[in-house]
Amino acid sequence: MTRLMRTVACALACTAYSPLTWSETPHPSPPTPEDSESSVTPEADPASEAEPEQEVLVMATPIGKTAGSAHVVRERDLERYEYDDPHAVLTRVPGVYSRGEDGLGLRPNIGMRGVNPDRSKKVTLLEDGIPFGPAPYSAPAAYFFPLMTRMTYVRVIKGPAAIAYGPQSVGGAIDLITRPIPTETSARADISLGEYGYRKAHGYFGSSDGTTGFLIEGVHLGNDGFKELPSGADTGFVKNEWMAKASYVPNPTAEAPHHFNLKLSYADEVSNETYLGLSDDDFKRTPLARYSASQLDRMEWHRTSATLTHEISPLPKLKITTKAYRHDFSRIWRKVNSFRGASIASVLEDPNSPQNAVFYAILRGEAESTSPAETLLIGPNQRKFVSQGVDVRVRWDTSTGGLAHRFEYGVTAHYDRIERRHSEDGFLAARGELFPDGTPTEVTALNEASSYAAAVHVSDAMSFGRFIITPGVRTESIAGSFVDRLSLQERGNSLVVVLPSLGAFWSLTDHFGVLAGGYRGFSPPAPGSAEFVKPELSINYEAGVRYSKARTLLEAVGFYNDYSNLTDVCTFSSGCLNDDLDRQFDAGAARIFGVEGSIQHEFPLGGSLKAPVAGAYTLTYSEFESSFESDDPIFGSVTKGDEVPYVPRHQLHLEAGLEHSRAGGNLGFNYVAATREIAGSGPLDQALATDPQVWLDASAFFNLSKGIRLYANVRNLTDNHFITGHRPYGARPNAPRWVQIGLKAQL
Repeated sequence: MTRLMRTVACALACTAYSPLTWSETPHPSPPTPEDSESSVTPEADPASEAEPEQEVLVMATPIGKTAGSAHVVRERDLERYEYDDPHAVLTRVPGVYSRGEDGLGLRPNIGMRGVNPDRSKKVTLLEDGIPFGPAPYSAPAAYFFPLMTRMTYVRVIKGPAAIAYGPQSVGGAIDLITRPIPTETSARADISLGEYGYRKAHGYFGSSDGTTGFLIEGVHLGNDGFKELPSGADTGFVKNEWMAKASYVPNPTAEAPHHFNLKLSYADEVSNETYLGLSDDDFKRTPLARYSASQLDRMEWHRTSATLTHEISPLPKLKITTKAYRHDFSRIWRKVNSFRGASIASVLEDPNSPQNAVFYAILRGEAESTSPAETLLIGPNQRKFVSQGVDVRVRWDTSTGGLAHRFEYGVTAHYDRIERRHSEDGFLAARGELFPDGTPTEVTALNEASSYAAAVHVSDAMSFGRFIITPGVRTESIAGSFVDRLSLQERGNSLVVVLPSLGAFWSLTDHFGVLAGGYRGFSPPAPGSAEFVKPELSINYEAGVRYSKARTLLEAVGFYNDYSNLTDVCTFSSGCLNDDLDRQFDAGAARIFGVEGSIQHEFPLGGSLKAPVAGAYTLTYSEFESSFESDDPIFGSVTKGDEVPYVPRHQLHLEAGLEHSRAGGNLGFNYVAATREIAGSGPLDQALATDPQVWLDASAFFNLSKGIRLYANVRNLTDNHFITGHRPYGARPNAPRWVQIGLKAQL
């Protein structure tokens, strides 16, 4: 044991943190998601009967033996429906909620186990194990999200394993895994067209010879939009993403070869998107309409990213991986914010009242501005972000007596920053168009926030016979600062938090087992928060059963999240303005609990014919445990026992298909119960709430020849229309029925 500690101490002196994975026994394992930049795997033919399975590992164990709740959306699942919307991809994962906004998933709102889904700011978002958010500590709202078509699979991690990822660990983590460098020369093209001007062009080319390798991948995605402005103008978007990977092994035959990997990426977007929705009555009449007042709204952003990885195994059972990363993100969103004399949200809540009728008519383009109060305030929120850090991990397999261990340790050093410049100009409505009112531009926000963070993670996954137990601990040390250049104020804050965890899995048979665990969840406060502002903290528990065999998975898990302090950081997307913007609000003690169930199976029907089925169900309850008043729009006046907003009681996903090596089809059913949008209790039909949401998606494919596949997808087959949310200004629709047809070719 003394020798063990000396070896670990040496490793600690030169390493930094990243989550580690392992196989069930302490022997070399197949490539893990965290190794995806360096791993080189064969490419699956899009027309092949079945793709090779890659073992997916979480918190040091295979997914079927993980001591906690974890799910994988594999490449075959991603390709069945070719979803571009991350919300749609994640419907098959229990315990994951989403709030629709633009109908296309441009800026996803994802929550897990009851955390606020607004801009996915309470979920740790990763690409190949590295946080991809613009500023995960200083401004965690995810205004950037990678295109799903580039991903080969998605890991969703909840329960005790969540402490391996940060800084948001109350709900869990979502890890998007990009394409590895192929082992031999390989290329693929995917071209798709559809209604509403939909177009997608996706291709990649790569090769490897054992010493060097490369991959180049690019995607163009766009449409003309399904919402309708009175002028008939484009309401769609264009997105582009490029990724290049390179690998180099100086001496592949060395006893401990060095592996170097470089990943570079670029992405941009231009979208004619708005925060302005509709009144509920207008939604019932014309759900896909857009008001004339939003005609100037437009988002533009671009992002660059670089990750350099070095990997070495100095000893047969010791592996050290170092990653240095940097992301730069810049965006400008010009949009209508308010009237000089009225809030748009209040106008749409009661558009027919005498004091709101004129404002409402101006929004619709049916009246002209005749007074300063009726001037529309439109302006860009301009923001620049930097996120960078170094992440080193050590994985060591060993044994002590009858215990097999996979020990992991690491430290992450991270820095991120956001610079905000928000401004507004006055516009007058006349003849259905908007004209500047001639007043000077008003700068409403000019500030900078930054964070330095160091995170340490230690865990030991121990197995003895059929029993696996994984104790672990994570510490976060954060120093933040905030500079307001308008008020000339500067403030800082710092904190250190310790997050222990314990998970266990007991294999009752080779394929069936029981899991249980608990951990301390954490969400950091905004940089420069006042001393009395507390971080979000909770104690989270879960227990359940799992059956896992080949392509069969059944799981039922109960969870209980006990918050000592539930928090929210106000954003424009949740309806906050002026002094409340980016301010943290505390909601005190609360609890969120429920049950998750999932099933995946493939029925063999003879030959290459099979029938895949899948299902996911989530039942969730929530309540505040104290009464309080809050200026946060999603809280308001809260009475003890009120429900937490944006936590649907029921959520269900079912899908079934019939597939052959030559052709196949799938049908997916989704249901999300009406969801409260402001804290409260009582009937939802008397509260601000979303509609019950029911929709069907269908897909089909036909393999024209080896390596060439024709496919078709129909979104929202029954063309149902429902309100997915009212934030920040008015009712927002889901996407209508949308037919898309594509062709894939493996070259």
